[in-house]
Amino acid sequence: MADYKNLVVEKKDNILVVTVSRERSLNALNKETVAELQQLFSHHWSDDSVGCVIVTGAGKAFVAGADIPEIAELDARSGTELSARGLYLMKTIQNFPKPVIAAINGFALGGGCELAMACDIRLASGKAKLGQPEVNLGVIPGYGGTQRLSRLVGRGKAMQLILTGDMIGAEEARRVGLVDEVYPAEELMDKAMEMAKLICSRGPVAVQLAKESVNRGIDIDLAHGCDLEKANFGMACGTDDKNEGTGAFLEKRSPKFTGK
Repeated sequence: MADYKNLVVEKKDNILVVTVSRERSLNALNKETVAELQQLFSHHWSDDSVGCVIVTGAGKAFVAGADIPEIAELDARSGTELSARGLYLMKTIQNFPKPVIAAINGFALGGGCELAMACDIRLASGKAKLGQPEVNLGVIPGYGGTQRLSRLVGRGKAMQLILTGDMIGAEEARRVGLVDEVYPAEELMDKAMEMAKLICSRGPVAVQLAKESVNRGIDIDLAHGCDLEKANFGMACGTDDKNEGTGAFLEKRSPKFTGK
């Protein structure tokens, strides 16, 4: 496994746990960390030994935003380039073939909130705080925040959070649909691992096709989305995993999926 300066990466069976570890800066997403995350997800893109990824942060923050000293040095051209790199990372995570769970252990602000939103499932500690406070710095979200937030919580709530720059707590984030579940801080990682193990027990091909169907379908009209689902359903029906899954059900035993 590659060595990273700002990430701690652990493999627990077929679950990859990625911890952003820059505690002195509350795990801020500087250029180097964005590059390391991009390298990690690209490296494991075709890794069949990985069934699920959990992303979390070290200490009291998930990721507390971008690196402010870097932002202070940007002009129009370099700002566009920085945004492009961040957007590419978030697209990579969103389209990663295996499910990605965000275990939001603390502050998830700015780029941290955008990182969480790029994940498939968001689990939060009761101590978590989320928001897009970029307007306080005279800029706007640049890693997909204006787009993904409105898709998750609706236009009005997204406008409120982005235009005021306010933070919200974990329970409010769950109420509006920004996070999916909230747990006591001491239970968060156990719950994330529990969910990852549950997903990994399902048919791997089916999980991948289901993720693709949801992600691609949400940005197209219903008719074309159903066409996509039809094609992916047919693809799933042609797999060994389908034969194993249905056979195991009929024989009243646990399935042994092979990902084929």
